[in-house]
Amino acid sequence: MRMRIGIALFLTAGLLAAPVFAQQDTKTEAAGLAKDVIEQQITAFLNNDATTAYSFASPEIKSVFPNAERFFEMVKKSYAPVYRPGNYAFGRNQVSPDGTVAYQEVLISAPDGKDWAVYYELKRQRDGQFAINGVRMMRETNSQGI
Repeated sequence: MRMRIGIALFLTAGLLAAPVFAQQDTKTEAAGLAKDVIEQQITAFLNNDATTAYSFASPEIKSVFPNAERFFEMVKKSYAPVYRPGNYAFGRNQVSPDGTVAYQEVLISAPDGKDWAVYYELKRQRDGQFAINGVRMMRETNSQGI
């Protein structure tokens, strides 16, 4: 009888924990997808591939910059460390509970030697992929380099 109660408690605990593990898997998967999108866009910038870089922008960003050339020029002018990073590394990330929005910190050492903390917001699209919906940069004055 004790054995049956023990097994029942074990199974019940497993069933109760399953949603927590499933939610964690969703967040881990979302964070990985978000990093992949950022990495691919940075690679496109480094290769001067405006079309590919633009393909990772969200519909909201594309509504403001209706073609790849205008988007590319804006990034060159306003986000030079993102356009031409020296070294970069992924920092902290956060994912909404439903996995539809991801935030990713990227630490960048620009070619001019200045360090930046860059914060990406990505939104999951209907096809399940993430698109970059915004970027905020902060000069990292306390950094010792990456």
